[in-house]
Amino acid sequence: MSLKKNRIRFRHTLAFRLTLWYAGIFALSSAIAFLLFYFLLTSVLKQQVDQDLTKQAGVFSSLLKTRGINAVASVASLEAQASGEKKIFFRLLHPSGEVFSSSNMSYWKDIGIGRQAIRQLSVGSSSVFETISIPERKNKVRILYTVVGPALLLQLGQSMENISRFIDAFQRIFIITMAMLIALAAVVGWFMARRAVSGVESVTRTALQITDGALEQRVPVKPRGDEIDQLATTFNSMLDRIEFLVTNIKEMSDNIAHDLKSPITRIRGIAEVTLTTGKDLQEYKNMGASIIEECDRLLDMINTMLMISKSEAGIGNLNLEPVDMVRVLQDACELFQPMAEDKQINLVCNTPEEISMTGDMRLIQRMTANFIDNAIKYTEPSGTVVVSMKSNLLDQVEITVMDTGIGIAPEELPQIFDRFYRCDQSRSRAGAGLGLSLARTIARAHGGDVTVTSRLGKGSTFTITLSN
Repeated sequence: MSLKKNRIRFRHTLAFRLTLWYAGIFALSSAIAFLLFYFLLTSVLKQQVDQDLTKQAGVFSSLLKTRGINAVASVASLEAQASGEKKIFFRLLHPSGEVFSSSNMSYWKDIGIGRQAIRQLSVGSSSVFETISIPERKNKVRILYTVVGPALLLQLGQSMENISRFIDAFQRIFIITMAMLIALAAVVGWFMARRAVSGVESVTRTALQITDGALEQRVPVKPRGDEIDQLATTFNSMLDRIEFLVTNIKEMSDNIAHDLKSPITRIRGIAEVTLTTGKDLQEYKNMGASIIEECDRLLDMINTMLMISKSEAGIGNLNLEPVDMVRVLQDACELFQPMAEDKQINLVCNTPEEISMTGDMRLIQRMTANFIDNAIKYTEPSGTVVVSMKSNLLDQVEITVMDTGIGIAPEELPQIFDRFYRCDQSRSRAGAGLGLSLARTIARAHGGDVTVTSRLGKGSTFTITLSN
């Protein structure tokens, strides 16, 4: 049963169908070539027989003119005997079709006089050829009717035995050769089909391995650069994207499970303490306010994670519109100026006269506010935060936020854009560790990126590039 299933499965494979096509087309082409050669060859051989008969008739006609009809009959009889009475015969006829002289016709008694051919000669034809078959005989006969003298017709016939033998040999060679060619075509077709679909099989094997959970598997790409290699490259790119998204989903799930635990625990603690120790209405009001505050924090964190995930997955639609970047940066600085003054921090905003781009104004505002907020938050009193903007050589908008704050340790720099990651220096401050991750996601959604340089205890500089 299993073997039958495998056989059915094999018959439905692309390699098997391609092999049939290769073998079929090759065999058909070879058969057509052989048939053309066969018809050409038989035509040439028949023409050769006709030329021999015509030449012999010419000899008889010359003899008739020089030596008379008796000499023609004598030479024709000798010619028939010399060639073999089973190979050639002749008859001398009156225009009426009456025979008055012939070779030994015992072997050719079944061949009559072609009345149609005689009629054609009577209306002006110089010669008429016929090919006839004799019952119970394998070889056909080629017959020439021609006028050799006044009121004298010649019927000259020759066996086509040599042609039949050649054709039989040719047919045997044709059958054997075709069988060998079909076998060769099947082998070559199978080899070519296997090579053609080997890349597809690699994709299939990789897909099966990924189905079993091996997301790191990739299709081998050969340097040929054909359609199969392009398919493998595209498939690998899709796998990279899928692995990236799956990894992000897993990391986000782990982070959510970890970071939701603390606020939910706080909410439960507040409610439990109030329910066990609360004595008046004000304490319950305070509990409700605290729970609402924690819930708002949770909702903000969840919305931020959803925004990051949608942007990274490429399913978040940007509301593109012309954005006055100078106005956006100046408004952000004005917004955080009171906060900077409260901490005695010098907030400087250096902007050119005009820079604009096409983007999502709401997201760009949130991104710039996030960087300025972080810079002020992690800068000690009497420090400085400088926000500047320019167009770089690539016609990109480049925003720089520099502070003289606590800085970031070198070993932590590669991780600061990860979701929920918080440096040691920032753990004592409010926040969920999603701000920088969201800001970089917004920058990349606008065709740019974020880079950072920092010295511990000296400050940090964040550079944001946005494609115009």
